[in-house]
Amino acid sequence: MASPLSPDSKSADREAGDWPGRRLGLPESGPRSVARLGRRVAALVIDWGLAYLLAWVFFSTPGASPDPFTILAIFAILQIVFLALLGGSVGHLLLGMRLVPLVPGWIGVWRPAVRTVFLCIGIPALIWDRDQRGFHDRLAGTVLVRR
Repeated sequence: MASPLSPDSKSADREAGDWPGRRLGLPESGPRSVARLGRRVAALVIDWGLAYLLAWVFFSTPGASPDPFTILAIFAILQIVFLALLGGSVGHLLLGMRLVPLVPGWIGVWRPAVRTVFLCIGIPALIWDRDQRGFHDRLAGTVLVRR
């Protein structure tokens, strides 16, 4: 019998030969595979930094930091616009990712809007599924994949 820490043991959540995105029909690696956590976090930092920069340039008073809600609003607007028009935020596109719907067709505007609302309230950081999709992606019917 294999010990719980041995590489031969199966995880309770994942069977041997399973990977994030398999149940969604996505490959294990390469283009169209599920984007991993490191890339996602880096993209979020880029997007948040861009929102902060825009808030600081256009909406802050000299010697003061921009209002956090202004930064959040700019972040949300950038997310919705870039996801709907280009299939990815600035951070996603710079790091080789894109957002795709689970059903064929255009991503639309409602999917990025739903995804962004939940992203802005922090839910995805707390709730993930076996395919490494945040709750915001599950509700929107989307998945973030590598290009």
